[in-house]
This record gives sequence, C-alpha cells and structure tokens, in this order.
Amino acid sequence: MRVVVIGASGTIGAAVVEALEPRHEVVRASRESGVPVDIGDSTSVDRMFDVVGGVDAVVCAAAHARSVALGELTGDHLGEALRGKLIGQAMLVSRSIAHLRDGGSITLTAGDFGRQAPGSAVGVLVNEGLQGFVRAAAPDLPRGLRVNVVSPGWVRETQVALGLAELSGVPARVVARSYVDCVEGGFTGRNLFPASNRTPPARGGRR
Repeated sequence: MRVVVIGASGTIGAAVVEALEPRHEVVRASRESGVPVDIGDSTSVDRMFDVVGGVDAVVCAAAHARSVALGELTGDHLGEALRGKLIGQAMLVSRSIAHLRDGGSITLTAGDFGRQAPGSAVGVLVNEGLQGFVRAAAPDLPRGLRVNVVSPGWVRETQVALGLAELSGVPARVVARSYVDCVEGGFTGRNLFPASNRTPPARGGRR
C-alpha cells in the first residue's frame, strides 16, 4: 500500500513510519520535514494531497492539544486548542476522501488520560470528541473507506525527554502497532488504546 504519515518527524510518527516501511510505500509529511502540511489549515492539507496524489491510507500522528485551564477558556484559547487536534483531524477525514483509493483508510490520533487531572478538560473534550466522531463518521464513508482512531496514553520516549522519574509509558514502537493494525486491518469506527489493549467494538461501523 501507499501510506502518507502526517507527523512523521514526531516520536509516534517516526515509529509508525518504521513499522510500516518494510511492507508499504510510506510518504512522510509534517511541518518540519518531508511534504509540508499543517492539519489546522485546510489549504495546507489540500496542497499536501496535490503533491502526494492518490494513497491507500492516511495516518495522522501530528495532532496535539495544549492544556488549557478552565479560567483560560476564552474564545481565542478554546479555538486554538481545538483547531489542530479536533477540527483539524475531522477536516482531514473530509479532505482525504477524494484522494483515497477504494477500501482505503484514515487513522486519527486522540489520547487516553487514564485519570483526570487539573487542566485536562480541553484535552478530554478533544479526545472524546474525536472518538465519538470516528464512531459516527465510519458508516457515512463511501467506497468501503474506513476510519479509526488511536488513543495513546503516555509514551515512554516522551517521559524520558521531559525528565520524568516514573517511566510508566508505553514505548513508541508498541504504540505504533495500533496504527499498523488500523492500516492493515479490515475494521472501522474503532478506538484503539495501546496502553491497555482496550479495543471496544465498533458502533455503527462496517466490517
């Protein structure tokens, strides 16, 4: 298959590329290297597809939502927090349809907080919004296209980079397996949790 990985220069994205490359043609895309793209900008996404052309799968590992305290939830702050990860990824699904071959797939990235903490309200809104969006969008996709979302918790390499003492996170190579499963599997409308192998059944999805 021909797979475009958005966020290929990041910790998870690089691990996904490494996991896919032995069996597939991988096109790297990110803000920093490869084909340039910013998922928060629909024009940038369209330009990426102009360069990349037709693909069998789109993987988005670029999404990030900044922690925002409730007291900061003005219109500007909330819009900034939602634009890239929630709205941007929903828009990516819409923009990808015309460029995916029949039976192709889109894999998004949410997150799994495990337990709630101060400042996590917007992150929870984004993550659960994406999970619900994928369940609802799956049966609407044409031509046998599939959409799924991976919800990683802490990634061990990120904990190391932040200098955290407790390294309870999942290694990026393990997280990457969930993305590979979404690309190579036949399921749709699902949310995969690499940290706990929780994969609830699809609701309203095909296959």
